[in-house]
Amino acid sequence: MKWRGVVLLLLMLSLPVLAQERYWQLDISGPIGSGTADFIVTELKQAQVEQPPFILLTLDTPGGLYSATRDIISAMLASTIPVVAYVAPSGARAASAGTYIMYASHVAAMALGTHLGAATPVQLGGAIPSSSTVQPTVAQANTSDNVTPTAAEDDADSDKSAADSTAMERKTLNDAIAYIRSLAQLRERNADWAELAVRDAATLTATEALAQNVIELLAANQPALLLALDGREIQLGDTRYVFASSQLTGELRQPDWRQRFIIIISNPNITYLLMLVGIYGLLLEFYSPGFGVAGVTGAICLLLAIMGMQMLPFNIIGLALLGLGLALMIGEGMAPSFGILGGGGLLAFALGSLLLFDTPDKAFRIAWPIITAFALVSLGLMVVVIRMIIKQRNIQPVSGHQAMIGLEGVALTDIAPNMLNAGYVMVQGERWRVKSQHHIIAQQTIMVLAINNLTLSVAPAAIQYAGKQAADKQEESH
Repeated sequence: MKWRGVVLLLLMLSLPVLAQERYWQLDISGPIGSGTADFIVTELKQAQVEQPPFILLTLDTPGGLYSATRDIISAMLASTIPVVAYVAPSGARAASAGTYIMYASHVAAMALGTHLGAATPVQLGGAIPSSSTVQPTVAQANTSDNVTPTAAEDDADSDKSAADSTAMERKTLNDAIAYIRSLAQLRERNADWAELAVRDAATLTATEALAQNVIELLAANQPALLLALDGREIQLGDTRYVFASSQLTGELRQPDWRQRFIIIISNPNITYLLMLVGIYGLLLEFYSPGFGVAGVTGAICLLLAIMGMQMLPFNIIGLALLGLGLALMIGEGMAPSFGILGGGGLLAFALGSLLLFDTPDKAFRIAWPIITAFALVSLGLMVVVIRMIIKQRNIQPVSGHQAMIGLEGVALTDIAPNMLNAGYVMVQGERWRVKSQHHIIAQQTIMVLAINNLTLSVAPAAIQYAGKQAADKQEESH
């Protein structure tokens, strides 16, 4: 009975622990791509069903794709569960796309030693000119009368060209500014600094962000963050939500196998490797048919590469250059040009690799070591093929009539010089009719010099060897 009482007491004490709610923790570490967006959006939707107290979204990202970022923010805005964005640990950052996510969160927090900002859309690829570069100032307008008509027309054309070239850039920039300002106004944060982060790529440290009303909390670690959140009240849709987080524990949510797979193949380096393996696999199968292993592997890798490229901002010109480079290097092996096709192919291959993914963001570029490695491998294969071709040209034929030149045999009869059908010899067990410029006696060793139809031109082997030795000595003396 005593043991039953102890067990019952332990069960009663454990009930509060079993019933304790757990907040969800989602980690964004590294560039934000389609795979990361799929994971975060899926978890946010699942949270609407399972109803955790809140979602803690930890950030350490250099940025990411604009479309993937908007998908995450759309899910955050539609969420009925509070989302707390937390830049941590020390040394982490919420740059570019991470800044948008911070502004979209219900509560924004940072650890000491972190920073955010630099949210200019990377697709612009350069500075956005101000309106002064397109529209003349009042002073310029007042002095325009002193300019000759031709110069004035040139200035007008120049201004029009500049306006046309930057129209799309200004459109993209203004759209991004309006987007982040709307998020700032929704969460009652500093909208003016948000505009600076997009227009001028401004950045702030954690302490500066707190002082300028960009974030709400400064916490050294997650326990400190939970204490700071406890009792905090926010507007959640049409209701007020109060955090009760001091006694909560977290549940780290991980991507499932499908999401991990998408994250892996949406990496530009992995996509690049899959594409090259796929192309080389198919070529190997076409040129050396076998059991189909190379062909099947190549087809699978190529399809996965196409899937990965759909998630990345690839450049069609870069893809074309890459294909041209591979085609030229293959052509070098099929129709040797002693490096002309191969060299051009190697150059096109390198340029295509550099231009394949059209974004200034280093996180979505192919790593230099990978490009260099594949270029060197391709160059090595090309050199090997050329050397084999040159070596093959110097090898004596091993079949046909040409293979008999230089072979030795035995005279079956006496052979008179300069006579057609002068006699017969035995070469490789075959009886041949011969002619010669030398007198040859029966059983003398001969050497085949040429073949014409079914008649061999021969000479005594001793004379041939003597001539060869003299030629070798003459070359050595030179």
